Amino acid sequence: MATENYYLTLTCPNKPGIVAAVSTYIFELGGDIEEAQQFDDKASKRFFMRVSFSCPANADSLRAGFLEIAKRFELTWELRAVKDLKRVLIMASKLDHCLVDLLYRWRIGELPMIICGIVSNHPRDVYASIDFADIPFYHLPVTPETKPAQEAKLLEIVAESKVDMVILARYMQILSDDLSTKLSGRCIGATAHFVTSDLDEGPIIEQDVTRVTHGDTPDDLVRKGRDLERTVLSRALRYYLHDRVLINGATSVVFSD
Repeated sequence: MATENYYLTLTCPNKPGIVAAVSTYIFELGGDIEEAQQFDDKASKRFFMRVSFSCPANADSLRAGFLEIAKRFELTWELRAVKDLKRVLIMASKLDHCLVDLLYRWRIGELPMIICGIVSNHPRDVYASIDFADIPFYHLPVTPETKPAQEAKLLEIVAESKVDMVILARYMQILSDDLSTKLSGRCIGATAHFVTSDLDEGPIIEQDVTRVTHGDTPDDLVRKGRDLERTVLSRALRYYLHDRVLINGATSVVFSD
């Protein structure tokens, strides 16, 4: 029987036996664990775990058999076949460096995902030099008067396209509190963090620094800032696409590769 590759992520109140139960379950089904990472948060007394494994069992039977373990340890969990790519919607404004970088990394296979669409508050001709191939493009111009209607349209796109994650690739419009709440846990901004109603205060996924010197001009700092933004965002998105990010209250647990 052919094997399938899976990602299993879970969190629960910490108690003895979780790792043993999970690994034994996978072993008894003929599975092979390729990578396992875990974190015991002493502050919240919660346990976090990510397991990458191959197994001849299909996803439905794996989930059904795992229910007893999930109940016993009070797990919040997700099991996903690696081949079932996550669906992403990218939002951008005139600053397109993050957008271009994500598209490039997607095309070369570095970011395994399905791009459901690109949304911008600017028309398509602003991106005339960028090849969107057959990716749908949505122009949603935002003014104080149109913002509620455009955010409602955005939520329609998210629902109709079955979007798993919205990526703000230097999208320069502030989301309303209502939209931020509705996209809670499903929206990443470029610094990179989960988007919440508190601007730039959501759980951090990835950050970085770069060296500057006394000789750097304002243009140099802008250039270096652009480089940081695109690499940090792509790294955070890669972690997400491989199920390496779990929200832990106001923070994130990131099992980096």
